[in-house]
Amino acid sequence: MEMVTLGKTGITVNKNGFGALPIQRISTEDAVKLARKAYAAGITFFDTARFYTDSEEKLGEAFEGMREKVYIATKTAAANADEFWEQLGISLQNLKTDYIDIYQFHNPSFCPKPGDGTGLYEAMLEARAQGKIRHIGITNHRLAVAEEAIASGLYETLQFPFCYLASEKDIALAEKCKEAGMGFIAMKALSGGLITNSAAAYAFEAQYDNVLPIWGVQKEKELEEFISYIDNPPAMTEELAALIAQDRAELSGDFCRGCGYCMPCPAGIEINNCARMSLLLRRSPSELQLTPEVQEKMKKIENCLHCNWCRSKCPYGLDTPALLEKNYEDYKKVLAGEVSVK
Repeated sequence: MEMVTLGKTGITVNKNGFGALPIQRISTEDAVKLARKAYAAGITFFDTARFYTDSEEKLGEAFEGMREKVYIATKTAAANADEFWEQLGISLQNLKTDYIDIYQFHNPSFCPKPGDGTGLYEAMLEARAQGKIRHIGITNHRLAVAEEAIASGLYETLQFPFCYLASEKDIALAEKCKEAGMGFIAMKALSGGLITNSAAAYAFEAQYDNVLPIWGVQKEKELEEFISYIDNPPAMTEELAALIAQDRAELSGDFCRGCGYCMPCPAGIEINNCARMSLLLRRSPSELQLTPEVQEKMKKIENCLHCNWCRSKCPYGLDTPALLEKNYEDYKKVLAGEVSVK
């Protein structure tokens, strides 16, 4: 069993974290069953957020009466101190607990610090002093903000996208966290579903002893894959390395990671899926992307206002309207049978 310690927090867990964003899409009964099955198998780190709709409530239901047996991390998107306290109160109520193990600023556009005028970091310190949170963390998709958070010495954990498509700068970020004694929580370890070989994904993460990947799961069979890795962790082999090299070649350059920070779209376009449809067609069962429902979603691209709202919000600096147009043209060719995805 491979374990990882999150920097100076002292939190030591199995190198399989449970990402609870997807459980907002399933029933409470199924979500509770999934979370409890993960715990029974040895997974004790659960990550959620105030704005993952009812995800917090489902975890609260799952672990009521056994709170001390798991570590729960959640997030606040507060813009000021008043919002911070309001959101913290709701999260504690949802999770049916009186403390949160790691409370994280949720992808802020800047690095909150004492004296910055927002009162956010001061609120974090007060919440910790009151025992309502135990450790202070930050999540981000922006390299500059992440690097500033590490350099500040103010944070105990950083959550950042990290998978085998990571750039050299991303990998350096994980190393900087290790040097600074900060925990590194890897989100998007499957790149939003574009990585389809979980063994390769795990083997990559296993190379970094300070990194805790959180796997987003909503189906029992998905969870069972990661449970199987607890006793039999995949190691990097020549075969897996070759697969990773092939994926890196295919997915290099500008592509949508599906993070969703460009949403909501004023024209009602589901950008986080439509802007990467070409990849989804080729990397997941194509029939799932060709249903009447998905066709209707893709057709909404015709209503794009070219307001560039999505482009301004993209943490990766992508030309999102151009990506939408390109993916729509590709999609229409597949529908017409002009292009095969088999």
